[in-house]
Amino acid sequence: MSITAVPLKPVKRSILVYLWLGIAVALVAAVALAFQTPSDPATAFLAHNARAKGVVTTPSGLQYQVLTPGTGTSPTDADVVLILYEGRLLNGTVFDKSPQPTPIEVGGVVPGFSEALKLMNKGGKYRLWLKPSLGYGDHVPPGGPIPANAVLVFDVELLDAMPVLKYKQMQQMMQQQGMIPPGAGGPPTGH
Repeated sequence: MSITAVPLKPVKRSILVYLWLGIAVALVAAVALAFQTPSDPATAFLAHNARAKGVVTTPSGLQYQVLTPGTGTSPTDADVVLILYEGRLLNGTVFDKSPQPTPIEVGGVVPGFSEALKLMNKGGKYRLWLKPSLGYGDHVPPGGPIPANAVLVFDVELLDAMPVLKYKQMQQMMQQQGMIPPGAGGPPTGH
C-alpha cells in the first residue's frame, strides 16, 4: 500500500501577518479585561449593581434606588429626620432595624447614609447600597455583626424632618412635662 502525499499550498506571508496581529490584539484585550475586572467581592457587586434598572450611582459612589418618591424639601445636615429603616449585609443578614420611627441627626451618621437622607423627601422610600468607604470601612463597631469593608444595604422610609434646634426644644419641653426621662430619646449617633 502506498500513501500519496498531498503537498500543501504555501501560505501567503500577508495572511500569517494578519493571523499574528489578531492573536496579539486578542492577548492585549484579555489583559485589559483582566485589569478592569474587580478583584474583591464588594467592588464586583457594586459594579454589577450599578447596571441594574433604577439604580443611581452618585459621584461619591453611593448607590440608591427610589422605591417610592416623596414630596417636599430634602433634609440638610442641620436637620433631624424621623425614619424607619432596616440595615442588611449582602448575604441578607440584618444587622440593624428600627422597631419604631427613629429620630436621627442627618449629619451624625456614616457619610453614605447622610448623603442618601439629603436626597430623600418626606414620604420617600429608598434602597441604599453603601460601599465600604461610605459606611464603616475597616473601622466597624466592635463586637457587632458587620465585617470590615462590608457593603451595607439599607431600606429607608423618611417620615418627617425638622431642624435640630426645633427637635431639641421639643425634647426639652417633653422632659419638663415628664413625658420622657432626661437623656432619653436623643437621636442615635451612627449606623
